[in-house]
Amino acid sequence: MSDTRKPRLADSLRGFLDAGLQTAQTRLELLAVEVQEEKLRLTSLLINALICALLLAFGLVFLLVFLTVLFWEEHRLLVLGLATAACLGGALLSATNTARELKRGSRLFAASLAELARDRAALRKEE
Repeated sequence: MSDTRKPRLADSLRGFLDAGLQTAQTRLELLAVEVQEEKLRLTSLLINALICALLLAFGLVFLLVFLTVLFWEEHRLLVLGLATAACLGGALLSATNTARELKRGSRLFAASLAELARDRAALRKEE
């Protein structure tokens, strides 16, 4: 009689262990996806910041050229003024995007933490 119980217990333990490992694997995969998303967010943030700095620098150069040529010829002023406005407008847009990303903050591991909370809640209901 004890021989029939051991295989059942061993099978039950194996099934329990397999389910636990599957859950752990799923959670680790979710963590890997969240790390990748955070990496992409930080890359986007860095690119926006660099674009902002570059366009702001170009805008300032054009502004200086604009002021230098201010008393020179009338036609060049319009072109330099438009170039300055375009660069500074692009820098403003990029700065706005960068500020929005910074305010939004990091959501690293948010989905994993929510899934773990659901797992804990499900375990509590079973008790």
